[in-house]
Amino acid sequence: MTRLSHIAAGVALLAATTLSGIARADNQDVIDYRQHIMKTLGEQSQSLAMVMQGKAPAENVAMHAQILAVTAATVEAAFKEKVAGGESKPDVWAKWDDFSKRAKELSANMADLAKTAQAGGVDAVKPKLQAALTCRGCHETYREQKK
Repeated sequence: MTRLSHIAAGVALLAATTLSGIARADNQDVIDYRQHIMKTLGEQSQSLAMVMQGKAPAENVAMHAQILAVTAATVEAAFKEKVAGGESKPDVWAKWDDFSKRAKELSANMADLAKTAQAGGVDAVKPKLQAALTCRGCHETYREQKK
């Protein structure tokens, strides 16, 4: 085999090994990933609330709203793999159609909020913010209470 063939074979082996490891994340990786997603939503919601209260720079409203929109768009996929654990109740998967519908609504609401923030700033976001953040109803149904 030539040197180039050895390098190509090594790259192919590395890619196959890496990709198979990614495709088969263990259960804790799945739980950790979705917890990171949900934590980001919570932190960005709090940051946006600070902007609305005048405790953080108003010029950051569009940025926080955009981060919420991007993150909300990942929620449904983060829960597709049926892995119980973390703070997720088994009802997430037992009532998948409802959970999925709520995740899609959250994503659409956050996308709309991001567009509103980009176009109109803090004043435009204020009347829409409470309606856009639909977290409570979903958490009451699908999230274990922290102990």
